[in-house]
Amino acid sequence: MTTTALPPRHQLPPAARKARRRSVALGVLAWAAGIGFCLPALWMLLTSFHSEAAAATNPPSPAAAFTLDGYRAFFGGSGGPTPWPPLVNSLSASLFSTVLVLVLALPAAYALSIRRVRKWTDVMFFFLSTKMLPVVAGLLPVYLFAKNTGMLDNVWLLVVLYTSMNLPIAVWMMQSFLADVPVSIIDAAQVDGARLPTVLARVVAPVAGPGIAATALICFIFSWNELLFARVLTGVVAQTAPVYLTGFVTSQGLFLAQLCAASVVVSLPVLAAGYAAQDKLVQGLSLGAVK
Repeated sequence: MTTTALPPRHQLPPAARKARRRSVALGVLAWAAGIGFCLPALWMLLTSFHSEAAAATNPPSPAAAFTLDGYRAFFGGSGGPTPWPPLVNSLSASLFSTVLVLVLALPAAYALSIRRVRKWTDVMFFFLSTKMLPVVAGLLPVYLFAKNTGMLDNVWLLVVLYTSMNLPIAVWMMQSFLADVPVSIIDAAQVDGARLPTVLARVVAPVAGPGIAATALICFIFSWNELLFARVLTGVVAQTAPVYLTGFVTSQGLFLAQLCAASVVVSLPVLAAGYAAQDKLVQGLSLGAVK
């Protein structure tokens, strides 16, 4: 078996040398941009292992001694409040709202992509128009509704809000994913006697699985990171993790090491979900969500 060796660099044509230099420059630029985006997260992780005194120095010293005091304080080791209720509230609101979004968005996307309803483009524009209202503009009506119905400081109110906030995005994404599902396999299933719920669960969902996973991950991240509604509508019982983080900024000062440790812990569920579904996310987004 013979192999053909690549010609030396000086023997390449000028156009090929120019293309190689451009490729190397783009690669270096991409690595520099990636490192630049990761630096704040890495600095936060490094600061979380420092003491409050070392974290408060200006400029901060990356060579300071490492300690787990920030994590001990976050988990209530020094007699402070425990973070488990806010973490459980965030996880419950994010998971339940994501499941509800998928249950509602799948048949809606089916009606807008495969068995299209009349004036389906107007329906899509209506879904998009619901995201044009600033969140702050709807805060007071939602607060008054929650107050009059006794739903303040209730995690189920957050589930309903997160579902309504993420549903338009999910419908738009899944409509583009389901548009790539072959209609022939749906027709074959219906010929065999499959009804709509069976078609959605056993035919459409497996084929559009990567797109559904990408939609679920994005909705979960949006719900987990939401702060404004949770800050106004919750108190103690339904307090979420982002609201709990704001408690580290007090009138006594900023507890930077504890805040960084808390931010690392709160970021772990999203990072774990993204890492577990990274292949589905890339595959799903490549199906047409960001064409």
